[in-house]
Amino acid sequence: MVASSGGGNPTIRGPLPEHFLPKPPYHLRPVSSADLRISTPLASAPGNRAPERLGWYDRLEAALSKLSNRNRFWHRVCSLIWLPYAFRSGISLRGVFRGDRESKSCPKARFSAVLPFRRFNRNWYNAMAGAALLGNSEVAGGSYVFAECGGDYTVVCKEMNYKFVRPCLGTAVYRVVDSEDLQAKLAAGGEFNVALVMEIYQQLHRPGKELLVGRCNITFHCTPKAMVRQRTERRRQRYLSRNAAPKKLHGDSSSDANPS
Repeated sequence: MVASSGGGNPTIRGPLPEHFLPKPPYHLRPVSSADLRISTPLASAPGNRAPERLGWYDRLEAALSKLSNRNRFWHRVCSLIWLPYAFRSGISLRGVFRGDRESKSCPKARFSAVLPFRRFNRNWYNAMAGAALLGNSEVAGGSYVFAECGGDYTVVCKEMNYKFVRPCLGTAVYRVVDSEDLQAKLAAGGEFNVALVMEIYQQLHRPGKELLVGRCNITFHCTPKAMVRQRTERRRQRYLSRNAAPKKLHGDSSSDANPS
């Protein structure tokens, strides 16, 4: 209520209107729902992020990775182009393709790799060459890990220790007898190391009889391809920033030397 006094100056009686009251500092104001929507946008939530858009090269690589594990035919074709040593040696895989996965639930029980006793794999003494047994250990173990990880990971050999037990005078069979929990590492996400223990046997002429010829302890390093792309992009940004800084300094010095 506003009233006039004798001196002509108005006086205010009763409570002041809300627009006349002084406003509190910003940090003391109550937070409204609108402020919450502005400070925490929906797009910043981890579950609501937009999927990463891949280039044509990344999409082609993912398609070829899936195609290589479809069946033995496409695996041989991809080996001919990108893994010629495995193609020439003739190593064949069991338990990594779609039809083989339905036979047994355990990956170690269904997986095996067979290296034929052909001239390309033999040495001067008509036995399986040590380089063939050693090199195909990486191919067999890497195929086992790659089949479980899928095309979203890069799999590289980090460490390998091979022990020759006796000469191999026939077809060699690789079997994974022990491995770390690969599914738990995949569920945890990120890059990780996985260790495998493989035993190499020689097939004998008697059915069901095999002879142990070697043991292999091998460790693979698995990295998500999305993480690899992020690292490549960071390196590119650092390279561009280092090259752009000298040009900027040179331009500033030239402008100072020749003032307008």
